[in-house]
Amino acid sequence: MSLRLRLTLLYTSILGGVLLVFGILVYTLITVTLLDSIDSRLSTASQQLIDRLRVTSADQFDPRSVASYQPTENLLFQVWDLEGNLQLTRPVGLLNTLDENGLGVGQSFYSSKTVSGDRIRVLSVPLKTSRGPVGVLQVGLSLALVDVVQRTLIGVLVLLTIILMLLVGLSTWFLTRQALAPLATVTEVATRITQADDLSRRIPASKAGGDEVGKLIRAFNETLERLENLFNTQRRFTADVSHELRTPLTVIKGEVGLMRLTGSVDEESIGNIEREVDRLTRLVGDLLLLSQAESGRLMLDMAEVDLDTVLLEVYQQARTLAGDKVTVSLSEIDQVHIIGDRDRLKQVLLNLAANAIQYSPAGKSVTLGLQRADDRVKLFVQDTGPGISPKDLPHIFDRFFRAERSRKRSSSSGFGLGLSIADWIVKKHNGRIEVSSEEGQGTLFTVWLPLTQPEVKK
Repeated sequence: MSLRLRLTLLYTSILGGVLLVFGILVYTLITVTLLDSIDSRLSTASQQLIDRLRVTSADQFDPRSVASYQPTENLLFQVWDLEGNLQLTRPVGLLNTLDENGLGVGQSFYSSKTVSGDRIRVLSVPLKTSRGPVGVLQVGLSLALVDVVQRTLIGVLVLLTIILMLLVGLSTWFLTRQALAPLATVTEVATRITQADDLSRRIPASKAGGDEVGKLIRAFNETLERLENLFNTQRRFTADVSHELRTPLTVIKGEVGLMRLTGSVDEESIGNIEREVDRLTRLVGDLLLLSQAESGRLMLDMAEVDLDTVLLEVYQQARTLAGDKVTVSLSEIDQVHIIGDRDRLKQVLLNLAANAIQYSPAGKSVTLGLQRADDRVKLFVQDTGPGISPKDLPHIFDRFFRAERSRKRSSSSGFGLGLSIADWIVKKHNGRIEVSSEEGQGTLFTVWLPLTQPEVKK
């Protein structure tokens, strides 16, 4: 069953239920009102008869006392004595009791009875004199008018209910068609995407209104955009990994083939194979680290860290790595304590310093520094190398991106994963990495971390 049909049946059923309750209330109210009106007339008529009735000394009713009574409507009445004998009746031929149960109640009593095929409303009133009870007066009025009104009212209510339910059902059917039309578009687009594997399709913005369906369409389009970006990233990731694996594997295969051809073990070839295996090991390690980071399985060992000590260690390692190629120096270093993962923070700084040394021409300089800045910590690595072009800056933290992509890569070149890993580590420390560069002037990487004062032990 379609959603449109379910909504139509639901709204129609709700309306039918409301109309049913409303009809019952109206029917009950009108019936009670009509019966109250008849009861009031019966009470008035009974009082008029009681005022006219006369009882002889032998406790017999005098028929002459009511002979001249002319009721304003078709009134039935009977007078019964205590022994159950009919004393007076009108019309004359009415011999059966109007309400047999009312003769022995002992108090005024209203009831609805069927007499000779006609429904009547009966009031039974006990008659008393100063000497005690003498009999029972029963007064009745026909309920034919009430029956007609009830039948007419039931017919009208049923007819109105059917008409209104049909109108609401048809209106709901057409209105839901218009309201659910965007959902049909969503289904059609989703089906086309599934059949054609085309995530570039979008639902037209004109279909998205300000209601819940419009919000659904916008959310669906945003989801498609995110999925498209993820798939594109996955394709690029697969292509980049394949490219990075191809080079060392080609070198290894070439060196093995050369040794097999010559029939001797060449130390240079063995050295080349070891270097390529080391490159593959680093690549697998970086990929595993990123995979663990994105899946949430890479936990940080948060503790108190002396950043100045970490920076000094990185400075010493950077000098060793630079050798005589470039000059590594410290501009300034403040004593700073934060809460973080010491090894991961050191990995970030060492990666930035290694990149600066690698891309700086011989004779240039690399500067490291640590400063307090209000409630933050500023770590920076600056080089005087060739710089990064403006078109490359927005992608500097993307996986497998390298500014020297168009140039020949050396065996010491990285895989373009280091800055992605560094960016993830810094963000997990509630910080951020900024980069600024001018071609021919050098590059500056700045790491901002929140400053946490260590607790003073007493």
